Amino acid sequence: MKCILFDLDGTIGNTLPLSIAALKKSIEPLAGRTYTDQEIRATFGPSEEGILQALIPDHYDEGIENFLVHYHNLHTMCAAPFEGIVEVLDYAKSLNVQLALVTGKGERGTTITLATFGIGSYFGLIETGSPQGSRKVEAITNVLKQWGVAPEECIYVGDSPSDIIESREVGVPVVAAAWAETTDPEELLALQPDWLFTQVKEFKEFIKQSLTN
Repeated sequence: MKCILFDLDGTIGNTLPLSIAALKKSIEPLAGRTYTDQEIRATFGPSEEGILQALIPDHYDEGIENFLVHYHNLHTMCAAPFEGIVEVLDYAKSLNVQLALVTGKGERGTTITLATFGIGSYFGLIETGSPQGSRKVEAITNVLKQWGVAPEECIYVGDSPSDIIESREVGVPVVAAAWAETTDPEELLALQPDWLFTQVKEFKEFIKQSLTN
């Protein structure tokens, strides 16, 4: 294993509830209506910029600035990565395994979270999302090309069904991260990921065994 590619929301940290809360706070006053968490989640795929463009196109500029303020201020909801994640990053780095972040989150939201968590320096490459929709196939391909590694020499770690589908499209083995409260393990299992872990400590042991064998 030469590199590990990580998703962010729901994989490195429990940031999905935070994202939903910040989106609702920024969208609802401008849209003049309330949204359920499920309605917000149904818009996921594009970055936050794309979600705001779709829901409040006439108020986009104000909406995105409001979102970034709320997202920053509400980050106390999730002040640190999942317990054990930093140990995984440290262990992989100690063995010179390259680490990349491939997320659907927008660049500015990603920057806020990495700064809050204090983990930005771990990642040699960071690929963020697009307002037009998911670009993980392109992003994963970019990482492989820039580092000159084969798909089978990497793993992608993500918490959503689309992570499994898109990783498989590129040929990268995928670890289904099912340790967040927002994840449905059965939904992930149905897509037959290469591995699935419901606890970070299980994933950590898997990484240790994979890198020492």
